[in-house]
Amino acid sequence: MFRPCIDLHEGKVKQIVGGTLSAGDLRTNFVSDRSAAWYGELYKMGGLKGGHVIMLGPGNELAAKEALAAYPGGLQIGGGINADNAQGWLDAGASHVIVTSWVFREARVDRTRLAELVKTVGKRRLVLDLSCRKRANEYVVVTDGWKNFTDTILSGNTLRDFANSCAEFLVHAVDVEGLCQGVDMTLVEKLGEWSSIPVTYAGGARSIEDLESVDLAGKGRVDLSIGSALDIFGGTGVRYADAVAFNRRKRQT
Repeated sequence: MFRPCIDLHEGKVKQIVGGTLSAGDLRTNFVSDRSAAWYGELYKMGGLKGGHVIMLGPGNELAAKEALAAYPGGLQIGGGINADNAQGWLDAGASHVIVTSWVFREARVDRTRLAELVKTVGKRRLVLDLSCRKRANEYVVVTDGWKNFTDTILSGNTLRDFANSCAEFLVHAVDVEGLCQGVDMTLVEKLGEWSSIPVTYAGGARSIEDLESVDLAGKGRVDLSIGSALDIFGGTGVRYADAVAFNRRKRQT
């Protein structure tokens, strides 16, 4: 299935090349003249559930709240989420909170913090962001703007372990994020094999055919987020209307 996104940077909806966010050479594919709320309303009208709003740095809180208000219960929120503010974002209309860096502290999983989050918001409203970069032949979780490697390697055991504490996973393939040069199908296949709970994969999508390919490779367990290739983000590879239609057909089968 297609999952939409709203990436916020400096209060604006943008599409950014993944690995450049914290590298000092930020590369932006698209800056929208539409508000975050406009996108939230668009996704609501399209009947799209489970899209993610990601706050890339400070100055995005107002725009994020406007998006959530436009589509209450239809969007997940991530970026700077912790045990202190998570409930507030759910109260603001988020269906789930997405957490990475606060749980992965000093390059390793902080089990105390993870347990605190589960206690605060409940497993069913928590999404763990396991965005990763490839190192040798392994996919390693990265944090802090995707610049720091952790000691967590994606595997069947890793995902089974984390599935006890969350409802879904969000996995950006950082090495191909924002490039529109193709999905990392090896990673998609592994996620479909390893995960017992829903996974949203993001990174490299460039055509409507990628939706069917990811569905097949991920054994129906992996959804696809499409960003820079979409016409609503200035792209030419995928018409938003076609992605909405794909979901409609899938729901009917």
